Amino acid sequence: MTTLARFPRLRLTQAPTPLEALPNLSRLLDGPQLFIKRDDNTGLALGGNKTRKLEFLLGDALAKGATHIVTQGATQSNHVRQTIAAANKLGLPSTVLLEERVSDAHADYYSNGNVLLDQLLGADIETRPAGLDMNHELLAVGERLQAAGEVPYLIPGGGSNAIGALGYVLSAQELLQQSTEQALRIDHVIHATGSSGTQAGLVVGLQAANSGIPLLGFSVRAARDKQIENVTRLARQTWDLLDIRQPFDDSAVRVNADYVGAGYGIPTEGTLEAIRLLARHEGILLDPVYSGKAFAGLIDLIRRGHFRRDENIVFVHTGGAAGLFGYRDLLQPAGGVR
Repeated sequence: MTTLARFPRLRLTQAPTPLEALPNLSRLLDGPQLFIKRDDNTGLALGGNKTRKLEFLLGDALAKGATHIVTQGATQSNHVRQTIAAANKLGLPSTVLLEERVSDAHADYYSNGNVLLDQLLGADIETRPAGLDMNHELLAVGERLQAAGEVPYLIPGGGSNAIGALGYVLSAQELLQQSTEQALRIDHVIHATGSSGTQAGLVVGLQAANSGIPLLGFSVRAARDKQIENVTRLARQTWDLLDIRQPFDDSAVRVNADYVGAGYGIPTEGTLEAIRLLARHEGILLDPVYSGKAFAGLIDLIRRGHFRRDENIVFVHTGGAAGLFGYRDLLQPAGGVR
């Protein structure tokens, strides 16, 4: 397998994260056998997939003498929460930019969930209206901090660059090792794809290991062709960073964008159903922005007979349950508890 030992890395993830069967939901849907890779349990400030990326990003930051961490994301960003927590563990201050990407949301969206945790963790939080070039905004903050004598380290949204994607190359290796230990044949790997780093890392890791396992990302924001373009570009960059000799196979990048709904951060009815089904039948909490939408897509494909009953499907849970508290108006039964 591809070695990652030459890249600076911190140990932030409680790994390996569990690979669990979902027997109740598998029976309920009467389809393939479902399994879940619990990257919601990575351990850092309620966990999530970004912790794996931050191991390499903050390892790189320390190697470069950084004194201040800067990143950006949407208002209910899981990445921002985990980045602040990781910076705190290193004793480094952080500045985060929250883009008001979702308009006219319930008041909880702007003050509860990840926002509340960001405030508790103690970062310098700045907001930006929707529609700005957030990478440009990130650079501007970096220049401001540099002028004040800091050595800023800028992390793109979602931690999604080639260095961050290394975290999911490692995750793919971990998953393959677990499948060997459990004598589990994996026929498909499914997950939510947004900023592209998770899918890019997974597809590189699975391809570099010659696993032959198809990977499907359910887009939570971009149209299919655009998301394929984004993931392919980052996967190639990650492939080159790892200096893998054989050419990268672009056809391995597969995206379904049929379940985005009205847009980023706006749950569909299928999303809400998926959240309730997994909670009530397996005791596992999905989130309303990423994993809920992806699992809704998986459920619909199962109901439509897209997969054979004898197949084994692994869903990579990228975390984000903290975001549920920002969507109380959609998730709480009318009238609450009596």
